[in-house]
Amino acid sequence: MPSGNQRGWTRRQVLGAGAAAAASGVFAVGTSRLMAAPRREGDADYGPFKVGLQSYSLRGYETGGKADRAKALAVTRELGLHHWEAFPAHVPLTQDETVIKTMKSEFEAAGIHLGGYGVVPLGKDEAADRKIFEFARALGISYISADPDPDGFALVDKLVDEYNIPVGIHNHGPGHRFALIDTIAKAIKDHSPKIGCCIDTGHFLRSKEDPVRAVEVFGDRIYGVHLKDVKDAETFTILGRGDLRTDALLKALADRKYAFNLALEYEEKPEDPVEDIKACLAALKKSAATLATA
Repeated sequence: MPSGNQRGWTRRQVLGAGAAAAASGVFAVGTSRLMAAPRREGDADYGPFKVGLQSYSLRGYETGGKADRAKALAVTRELGLHHWEAFPAHVPLTQDETVIKTMKSEFEAAGIHLGGYGVVPLGKDEAADRKIFEFARALGISYISADPDPDGFALVDKLVDEYNIPVGIHNHGPGHRFALIDTIAKAIKDHSPKIGCCIDTGHFLRSKEDPVRAVEVFGDRIYGVHLKDVKDAETFTILGRGDLRTDALLKALADRKYAFNLALEYEEKPEDPVEDIKACLAALKKSAATLATA
C-alpha cells in the first residue's frame, strides 16, 4: 500500500518525481537499481508517466506480409508518443550485430525509446532464454514481458540477476496459467525481486480481476503496463468506455513512482487503429490531469 506521504501529491510534485527519475536514469527495486525510461517531449501531458505503445497495437501495418516497423514508428511519432514496448514481429530476435545496430539507429532517428520487449516465452532451455536477454541488453531494453514456464523460475532468477533486466509476467486472460493476481503473486513470492508482473489491465478485466488491486499487490515489482479497457469482461473498447478505473489506476501507479513504460495497447481495428488510439490518449490525458487534484 502507498505510504502516507505519497498521497495527495500536487501536479508539480508528480512531475517532479518523474523528472528526478529521468535525471537519475535508474529505478530502485529492493537492493537493485534498474534503468528506467527517459522522459521525452510530450510526456508531461500524462503526468509522471512515460506513455507509449505496445507496438502490437500497430501490427496491422504490413509490407510484404510482415509487420512494417518503419510505418509503425512513423505512426507512433504522429501520435506524439516516444516510448515502445516492442511486439517481437516489429523487432525480431536476432544475434546479428549489424541488424541490431540498424534497429537501434532506426529508433534513435525516430526519437522513440525502446523500453520494453515482449511478450516472449521463457522456458527451461538456458541457451534459448539467454539469447533473449542478450538481445535485450544489446538494444538497451529495460524490461522483458514474458510468459515463463512455471518450472523454469530458477533459470529466470539466474538471468534477471546476471543481466540486471527484470521480467514482468504477463497475464494473458481467462484460462491462462497466469490469469489471476494471486496466482502470479504466489509464483513470484520466493524469487528474485526482479521478477514481477507486467500488468495487462484488459486481460485482468477479462478475468474479472481489478487492475488497481494488481498495482497494490505487485508494488515495486511492476515491470510494464499494457493499458487497455474492457467492458463486461468481454469486449475490448476505447479507454474510458469500459470498466477500467483509469483515474484510480494512475493514482496507484503514481503513488508507487512507477517508472517504466505505460504502454497503451489497442487490440481493435488493426488495419487502421489511429483514430481510436487518439481517443484513448485523450481519455488518458484527462485521467492524468486528475493527479493534480488528488
